[in-house]
Amino acid sequence: MIDLNTADILETIHMIDEEHLDIRTITMGISLLDCADSDIDRACDRIYEKIVRKAADLVKTGEDIEREYGIPIINKRISVTPISMLLGASGGDPVKYAKVLERAATEVGANYLGGYSALVQKGFASGDEALIRSIPEALSVTDHVCSSVNIGSTKTGINMDAVALMGQIIRECAEQTADRECVAASKLVVFCNAVEDNPFMAGAFHGAGEPDCVINVGVSGPGVVRHALKKIPDADITEVAKLVKNTAFKITRVGQLVAHEASRRLDVPFGIVDLSLAPTPAVGDSVAHVLEEMGLEQCGCAGTTACLALLNDAVKKGGVMASSHVGGLSGAFIPVSEDAGMIDAARNGCLTIEKLEAMTAVCSVGLDMIAVPGDTPAEVLSGIIADEAAIGMINSKTTAVRIIPAIGKKPGEELEYGGLFGSAPIMPVNTASPAKFISRGGRIPAPLQSLRN
Repeated sequence: MIDLNTADILETIHMIDEEHLDIRTITMGISLLDCADSDIDRACDRIYEKIVRKAADLVKTGEDIEREYGIPIINKRISVTPISMLLGASGGDPVKYAKVLERAATEVGANYLGGYSALVQKGFASGDEALIRSIPEALSVTDHVCSSVNIGSTKTGINMDAVALMGQIIRECAEQTADRECVAASKLVVFCNAVEDNPFMAGAFHGAGEPDCVINVGVSGPGVVRHALKKIPDADITEVAKLVKNTAFKITRVGQLVAHEASRRLDVPFGIVDLSLAPTPAVGDSVAHVLEEMGLEQCGCAGTTACLALLNDAVKKGGVMASSHVGGLSGAFIPVSEDAGMIDAARNGCLTIEKLEAMTAVCSVGLDMIAVPGDTPAEVLSGIIADEAAIGMINSKTTAVRIIPAIGKKPGEELEYGGLFGSAPIMPVNTASPAKFISRGGRIPAPLQSLRN
């Protein structure tokens, strides 16, 4: 039980009403391993029955908690076992799985369902390649299903055959939904060092080492951090770090409360709280503006990576003291299209893809919700994925790429999604070709620091 005094309660109310504090998601992770069958239709029937049974009250419970505690809960989501594991047992058309996941998500009212995924960091097992090649169709015929592919890790190195394939798949996703702002590519994430308990989309999946069913909560509040920093305009960096840490502690306490309530009411084990400063396009809810409050003229200028490193570290330190179990990605997200400050910085050229890549070395994830010219070749997309995976592999951290080739568009134009996905300015890309490197295939060996046994 969390003890709260009157001052805590009043401060939390202010954070919610004035500073955009919210629970970004309650995500129910569901294992589908017991749904595997040699007959794909039987497997699909089992999947639908289990998801609908387990998540029947997920949305209502989130709404009840939101109403009773006055804490906004933006999304109620589901993550499932990587579907390639079931496809390996059943064979058949992988898109059947995507369609039954869509049907189940719609039935229970979930905002998104993640787990149309494959883990291929060391190579392709049965079902993996077939699922990956089906991703463009699967994401184009569904609205709620999200996909992810893990192509590398610190322990295994980077699967360059998978890297080459994913560049092609991302282009196909964009091409198949070119009439809908290339939306399929926005629901696909390519990971290095993917975590099994991530509650955030589009990269959430329910890892094989997770319980049969679990509740994970993602909490966000960049507006709260920015508001706190406004109170100390002349403090030194040590004080800035301390303030961010203390603020992160308070934010995470709210997430812990919601997580335990959801777990109790749904009679499902509590997994983790993921404190990730995840922005929205709303004014006052921007990670870029937090960095600018530290003293940057605009996000992307010299000093941006250092400010982000401070923010990410302080958030983790504060969050870990406020919850019994902190996990997921926990830190700061930098999704360009979803952050009002980053949208502005990308529009005027202060924030570039090269600078974003440097920032990913110190933040929670990677190159996220970035739109590039529609004629960007698949091998350039693969090169970007390889670079990002190398940062994750060498630094023993999660990195990811969610990049959208804007078919028919060029720098200076934008993709318009609305809602949480916001607006994506088309960012110029260095198109000098890495094609020979990408076409070599094979595997980049794991680094020396992987040998820890």
